[in-house]
Amino acid sequence: MYATRPGALPSRFRRPRVLIVGCGDVGLRVAQALPKRVHLIALTSSMERVPLLRERGITPLIGDLDKASSVRRLAGLCQRVIQLAPPPGQGWIDPRTRALTRALRLRSRPEVVVYGSTSGVYGDCQGEIVSETRAPNADTPRARRRMDAEGALRFLGRSAGVRASILRIPGIYAVDRVDGTPRARLQKGTPVLQASDDVYTNHIQADDLARACVAALWRGKAQRVYNVNDDTCLKMGDYFDLAADLYGLPRPPRVSRDTAPDRLPLMLLSFMSESRRMDNTRLKQELRVRLQYPTVSEGLRGMTGAKGMAAAKSTAKQP
Repeated sequence: MYATRPGALPSRFRRPRVLIVGCGDVGLRVAQALPKRVHLIALTSSMERVPLLRERGITPLIGDLDKASSVRRLAGLCQRVIQLAPPPGQGWIDPRTRALTRALRLRSRPEVVVYGSTSGVYGDCQGEIVSETRAPNADTPRARRRMDAEGALRFLGRSAGVRASILRIPGIYAVDRVDGTPRARLQKGTPVLQASDDVYTNHIQADDLARACVAALWRGKAQRVYNVNDDTCLKMGDYFDLAADLYGLPRPPRVSRDTAPDRLPLMLLSFMSESRRMDNTRLKQELRVRLQYPTVSEGLRGMTGAKGMAAAKSTAKQP
């Protein structure tokens, strides 16, 4: 054994500890973007995922947000927490985030918690520019579950002195992400709305999202909301036209809103019922994030070269 100074701790305990809850595609990108000096821990409910996490230098911790008793061990574990786990697929509340916040309150509360929410909490804004000061108006069950999670994080922040930041995230894309580009939809010939009925849509490239998550862990203000989107101002049909041209595929057919229910699945129709243009000023000024892909045009163009094609082919091989 080595002698140590009185009160000295092993180096692994002196390193800043970050807990990632919901370490899927974006969580792994966050892990890669964090400084090497950080001790990373990820909550996972799958033993099959343990080898991958260890391979990425992440300490796996088995637990299930659907079983509140199994997440109590998270209390006092890390100084910073990022919650990326989605709510359940039904209901009006998010019991998973509620269970997490209850566990974090038990002892030695974290300094910072960052929550990855959705831009859907704004509801339909009829194409208006939306800043974080706009009152949420969620009108779908999945968005209301996210609002419930936001409320749980705000309560934790106010009542426990935790610096809680909420990231409102739109559509995420990346060539090395499962279903991360419009290619498959374009190949199916799925229609989009005609120009007169079309809606504005917002996007963020997955690596830029990860960098925003990291920035919020260190620079986010207490009980603050941040829109995490790029600078693109495109309607949905124009976005798919742009992608089709880049991929050398036919542009999607256009349909009217009246005939769309006969041609499109309900989930897709729900996205076509909301139109907004998100303002990302706080992302740039407060979090000081410089986007690697400021627009989807740059992002999709940057991912259509040889490197992007190789990544796209390898996606199916990833767990």
